[in-house]
Amino acid sequence: MVGTERENGVAGVRLDGSVAVVTGAGNGIGAAMSREFAARGALVVVNDVDASAAESVAAEIGGTAAAGDAAGDAGARELVSRALGEHERIDLFCANAGVATAGGPEASEEDWDHAWQLNVMAHVRAARAVLPHWLETGGGHFLATVSAAGLLTMLGAAPYSVTKHAALGFAEWLAVTYGDRGVTAQALCPQGVRTGMLAGSGETGQRLLAQDALEPGYVAEVVAESLGGDFLILPHPEVAERYARRAADPDRWLAGMSSLRRQVEQHG
Repeated sequence: MVGTERENGVAGVRLDGSVAVVTGAGNGIGAAMSREFAARGALVVVNDVDASAAESVAAEIGGTAAAGDAAGDAGARELVSRALGEHERIDLFCANAGVATAGGPEASEEDWDHAWQLNVMAHVRAARAVLPHWLETGGGHFLATVSAAGLLTMLGAAPYSVTKHAALGFAEWLAVTYGDRGVTAQALCPQGVRTGMLAGSGETGQRLLAQDALEPGYVAEVVAESLGGDFLILPHPEVAERYARRAADPDRWLAGMSSLRRQVEQHG
């Protein structure tokens, strides 16, 4: 089972022998986390809407493929039921699936709703499905893949920024509400990661994120080493400084972001 341990005085989560469920695990960060967790001895349930991708990753790591759309309520309950039926427990649930939607208020209702359902409500529905099990058994661990956009913002992508802020808020609420009942929650907030999402982010995304983008495998290592530690998992350490500057002087931070936006637009 997942258990808290300390090494050199730092709290962590023991993955060896644990059961981890990862959504959006057919590629990108989700696939990398699945591989890293399995390498550390976890039994991984690999979820993705792409059945062949889920099956490929599961076969590679000796995990269980659970293809399906976990964003909806029925899909989330089915995923949790499948994992419990296979392993009788869930120690770690990684709400990792997400979508990067560009545009502003002019983005279609469908685009806004899709971002909301996948980036926010999928986390809510996952928690709704798994919390009864954790409260009955004494605890579990919820990891929300949020993005630095949830702490700061993402130029040119209002639906993505807004929904990632909401995902951060929900993870915080889980941590505050259930932390003293054995259920811990953390938020993974990377900037650019070399995945298909970054590749499809357009010119703005490439200008802002590509230079300092990290490999998914490195992000997965950071996650594995950070489970059970600080609420925010920041593979890009500089995000912490930017988040602190934003909180200390919001107007100055907004002015700086506006200046950055103009620079990006001038080079567009």
